[in-house]
Amino acid sequence: MRVLIVEDERVLADTIAEGLREEAMAVDVAYDGDEALERTWHTEYAVVVLDRDLPTVHGDEVCRQLVGRRHPGRILMLTASGDVDDRVDGLALGADDYLPKPFVFGELVARVRALARRSGTPVPPVLERRGVRLDPHRRRVARDGRELRLTRKEFAVLEELLRAEGGVVSAERLLERVWDENIDPFSNIVRVTMATLRRKLGEPPVIETVTGAGYRLEA
Repeated sequence: MRVLIVEDERVLADTIAEGLREEAMAVDVAYDGDEALERTWHTEYAVVVLDRDLPTVHGDEVCRQLVGRRHPGRILMLTASGDVDDRVDGLALGADDYLPKPFVFGELVARVRALARRSGTPVPPVLERRGVRLDPHRRRVARDGRELRLTRKEFAVLEELLRAEGGVVSAERLLERVWDENIDPFSNIVRVTMATLRRKLGEPPVIETVTGAGYRLEA
């Protein structure tokens, strides 16, 4: 999934981003409200983790604008205040969830994943197809009962294919959802990752290449 972190405390923002990348998420970072609004015009994020006290454009206004233009991403608002009135105000602006600082990172991950499940077509917490079973929460993958050791990117690619439920997923879509803005759009990284993923999944093959369109998990 693609996540945007909007936080002006750079060390905290970068720490959150790196932690979410370890959870096989593609993460971009904005350090102020203007940058957040600019990024959300060009990228469809599953979740926006939004600090309330931001420079240039306040977090409340960022939230208001995202809701007003119907950005599809769910909004998790962060604040240094745990006051109930602040929480109510944040939710009233259209935020989907609210987390006071300081927080336990594991709770942040759980909330991001829960919101991502609500952003678009609902999917079960455990994904299965053709004997492949993927548990996003526990970061475990098995095929026909055989547990597999996948890299973060292999795991995320497989998750996107499973979520598509047999639909074709383009290489462009995988670059957008699995990698972040720093990836070269002309890179062959999708093809390379797909090759190693196929090898680890074993025989018989379950990932089909649809010429000129992308990839899908066979029925």
